[in-house]
Amino acid sequence: MNKSRLEAFSDGVLAIIITIMILEIKVPEGHEFADLKPLIPKFLSYVLSFIYVGIYWNNHHYLLHGLSKVNGKVLWSNLHLLFWLSLIPVSTGWMGEHNFEKASLALYGIILLGCAIAYIILQKIVLDVEGKDSLLQKAIGKDFKGKVSAILNIIGIGTSFFNEYISGACYVIVALLWLVPDKRIERVFDSNN
Repeated sequence: MNKSRLEAFSDGVLAIIITIMILEIKVPEGHEFADLKPLIPKFLSYVLSFIYVGIYWNNHHYLLHGLSKVNGKVLWSNLHLLFWLSLIPVSTGWMGEHNFEKASLALYGIILLGCAIAYIILQKIVLDVEGKDSLLQKAIGKDFKGKVSAILNIIGIGTSFFNEYISGACYVIVALLWLVPDKRIERVFDSNN
């Protein structure tokens, strides 16, 4: 299979995820700016989730850039990642609807952790396909940010039942860690051309 087909399918799923998230934000009944106030939690949860989906889209692009061939393991691990990403709209909507309450923050963190684990699995499978001495392996290295992100998501889940602010801060910190695109892969491939 050509990797461009895998990329196109993944891009389409991610576009649908973002579309579903924005459709959860309903137009207010009134015509005053004050009528927008109840939408603030929904909008904030949407912005955070939009950033997360964008981060995964960006890093997925760079990961597949280094992939030379696609096999069944790559396809299934990619679908596994898309499954977890497709759950983001549910937790985003619940979190925004209920003002970042404990259970909604815990579910959001569980889904983010599922996304992180699925991405780590996809990355490992892609690296196995490319080989231990590949340029892609050189670019990814030890993947410190990926491991720190998973740990922060676990902390966010655990603290969600005690302190919503710490939990939310963990999820925001992970997003901030990844907000600047990870250029490791791009740099390695550009220096080799």
